[in-house]
Amino acid sequence: MQAQQDPKLLSPLTLAFVGDGVYELLVRKSIVEMGSMPAKALNARKVELVRASSQAAVYDGLESVLTDSEREILKRGRNAHTGSVPKNALVADYHKATGLEALFGFLYLAGEHARLQSLFQQAMQISRERMKEE
Repeated sequence: MQAQQDPKLLSPLTLAFVGDGVYELLVRKSIVEMGSMPAKALNARKVELVRASSQAAVYDGLESVLTDSEREILKRGRNAHTGSVPKNALVADYHKATGLEALFGFLYLAGEHARLQSLFQQAMQISRERMKEE
């Protein structure tokens, strides 16, 4: 078995690949904790929270509370060349979403689970406030 690789050495897109799954799982858990609801409603809430525009808003809201090293990972992810952007997303939002996912992937792989949970709780607060404004 291979020794665990230092997450600082991974590409930002690899971190975002992991972070995408981590963020979505945390969102799904958070939605289920709200109480039982039909599958269609569960999915609609999940989609609203993980879409690029929502993650871009979280990016903007979290940036000021991050450490310098976390902000560096966030920006490395944002600046990574993704190759393509989904047709329903703005390019800038998609890049910010990739940055956010890179940060969550890094924290997960680095074993910084308490920090990950703290930032996720802040992310959900940012998302709730954003949904109230819309």
